Amino acid sequence: MEHVYVRRFSESEAANKDRIWREITRFLQRYVDPNGTVIDVGCDRGDFVRNIDAREKWATDLRDVSRHLPPEITFVQTDGLSLAECVPTDYFDTVFMSNYLEHLPSNDAVIDQMKTAHDLLKSGGVVIILQPNIRLVGGRYWDFIDHRVALTEKSLVEVAELTGFVPRCVIKRFLPYTTKSHLPKAPRVVRLYLRTRPAWLLFGKQSLIVAAKP
Repeated sequence: MEHVYVRRFSESEAANKDRIWREITRFLQRYVDPNGTVIDVGCDRGDFVRNIDAREKWATDLRDVSRHLPPEITFVQTDGLSLAECVPTDYFDTVFMSNYLEHLPSNDAVIDQMKTAHDLLKSGGVVIILQPNIRLVGGRYWDFIDHRVALTEKSLVEVAELTGFVPRCVIKRFLPYTTKSHLPKAPRVVRLYLRTRPAWLLFGKQSLIVAAKP
């Protein structure tokens, strides 16, 4: 799928995406301990992990995306389901996954991925999932050739509970479906959007789930 990802975002679109993520991470920082350890699973160019504030930052992806990451981020090239064999377990305060689970091959793989996230976290750590919601997106969910598993906020809560997590925050409507949308993307507009919850009800097509490991 390397050729798919290379084609999907031009360099200018990638730069614009990074500016958007600077604002998103400011919002998500409330769920992330700045003195803790964070791992970004399926990090792509690291839009989240580069911009979040944390004492120790790790990133993983199936592709070698290390050239996009600063040296202070520990990068491990591996698939998400093999992470427990490649990185420390019972070590991280936060596991982050954005627009990732829908790329896994099956529902069983989603369950296995959440079990792996549970293994990586310390007791009291949290998993943060930002996920397109097929209930809100409809048929557009399949506009991307690498989408395989259909998920909603309810199925995410179910898999979280099934794998030992306790949901702490469930926001059904959060972000628009994709940064490729025609909505304005200037940082100040994104900042305003994140502060205006009624706008989420109009444009939110992705769900945000935060769940804790007891």
